[in-house]
Amino acid sequence: MNDLLANLRPAAEEMKDGAFLLANFADTDKILQELPRLLEASPLRHMTTPGGRQMRVAMTNCGQYGWVSAPSGYRYDSTDPTTGNPWPDMPEPFMALAKNAAAAAGYDGFAPDVCLINRYGVGTRLSPHIDQDEAEKSWPIVSVSIGIPAIFQLFGSARGGTATNIPLYDGDVMVLGGRARMYYHGVKPVTAARDARIGALRYNLTFRRAR
Repeated sequence: MNDLLANLRPAAEEMKDGAFLLANFADTDKILQELPRLLEASPLRHMTTPGGRQMRVAMTNCGQYGWVSAPSGYRYDSTDPTTGNPWPDMPEPFMALAKNAAAAAGYDGFAPDVCLINRYGVGTRLSPHIDQDEAEKSWPIVSVSIGIPAIFQLFGSARGGTATNIPLYDGDVMVLGGRARMYYHGVKPVTAARDARIGALRYNLTFRRAR
């Protein structure tokens, strides 16, 4: 078993319409060993939306492509616009984690070409949205939680309504596939807590297939 996998359970828990929770699936100590190199090559930044608002979550990418925001809209690009260089390669253990998590949720054959790295501080939230900039939307989204807890909100095909609130802890993995792949989702404001390794921070790795 890959050393980024820990406490693998025999089955994922389906939360709603193809969205699965894999509790304590990832060994986040191993992930955190990889992060400094990636963040040095492509530093975290607060992107600006096409509408001119600064995003609350600090972001960067690794992999063949990266997700970016520009006045013309959102897109995937092979070059980091901040550094002018290609995004750092996705570490092989990250790829293995994403593939194994998708397979554990019943989505075999997933091979991401993007890992979006998000950093949340206390009070940071992620507004409800749909991940819809990918060319092929039949592949799932795999999301790995690291550090302090957060509440993941899963809505439906409309932005409003009542959310399914899913507490996420260090090492938990959410996999959005099936109908839930195109559901609105977000993160409630992160409440004060402290992780012994990284302090009052939460990181999230979101693996996608852009092309």
